[in-house]
Amino acid sequence: MATTETASPAATPSRRAMLLGTIGFAAVAVAALAWAKWLPYTERLPAVIDSGTVGTSIVNGEESAPPAPSWRAAVDYAVAYGLAIWPAMVAGLLLAASVEAFLPRRRLLKLFARHRGAAVSTAAGGALSTTSMMCTCCAAPVAASVRKRGVPMSSALAFWLGNPVLNPVVLVFMAVVLPWQFVTVRVVTGVLLVFGVTLLVARLAGARKAVSDPDLLPEDDSAASDEPVSVRDALGRFFKTLGRLSVVLIPEYVVIVLLLGGLRGWLFPAGASEWGVLAVLLFAVVGTLFVIPTAGEIPIIQGLALAGVALGPVGALILTLPALSLPSMLMIRRAFPAAVIAATGASVFALGLAGAGLLVVLS
Repeated sequence: MATTETASPAATPSRRAMLLGTIGFAAVAVAALAWAKWLPYTERLPAVIDSGTVGTSIVNGEESAPPAPSWRAAVDYAVAYGLAIWPAMVAGLLLAASVEAFLPRRRLLKLFARHRGAAVSTAAGGALSTTSMMCTCCAAPVAASVRKRGVPMSSALAFWLGNPVLNPVVLVFMAVVLPWQFVTVRVVTGVLLVFGVTLLVARLAGARKAVSDPDLLPEDDSAASDEPVSVRDALGRFFKTLGRLSVVLIPEYVVIVLLLGGLRGWLFPAGASEWGVLAVLLFAVVGTLFVIPTAGEIPIIQGLALAGVALGPVGALILTLPALSLPSMLMIRRAFPAAVIAATGASVFALGLAGAGLLVVLS
């Protein structure tokens, strides 16, 4: 009995460890986001407002149309994309690792308002996403980590999707560069996706939860295996998680980016302006699967419109391009059921079609 009593405190997180873990998470989050997002946005926003442009399309570059599929096209796109997103990807990996290693589970669940009902928790996830403002791929590791720690499915989905869709700075960029109808379509479809579709998808998936699903853990669960018990333990978990995420996610991520970048000449065909409804369907699918950096949809949409592509096909990209991508869906597959990912992708596609119709009506 004496041995058990002596060993037990060592396996239980101390108040000091939990406090330091919370402080450690906050320090990593603020430092990473300030470096990768907040400070760059502070510098870029006045320039965009003054110039009325966010740059050239990453799909076309300086050319009038995307290059034909080739290895060179794949490498060129991967390099341009990597240079644009690498700080945010580093920030996303650091945040994901700190969520798993530093932040006490009880405080994480309070942050996402898990015990206040599905609607409030989903709203919390969507609201939190507007502070990190990452692209869908960079937000994916964080969404997977919070889900693994017990954040409800709808709330984790709202955080993941809200990052690229409801990014307040990107909405300002859109308002400066594009007509008001485009911003309206983005806000309407984005709000429906982040605060409505996530609830619906999570509810439909609820009947299929496994016994090990984080949502079914007891409210007062604080198992030692889920919490660091010392500063040394927390740091060990952090670097181990960071290494695991990097090794597992980055190689497959690079391969898919190369593939999509190499095929962009087929995915955004020059003759799409003459395809009518087929172009709307094509761009709704392509937008859901293609990968772009934050705000990359704005010059793509602007370039297509200037090239004579009709409002319907262009409108299909307003939500779909930023919301999801094939790499981001693969990155979260270990934390979300395949049916949930598929339903989310289908919902983004459907809202892309709705956005196309809404843009035509508003214009």
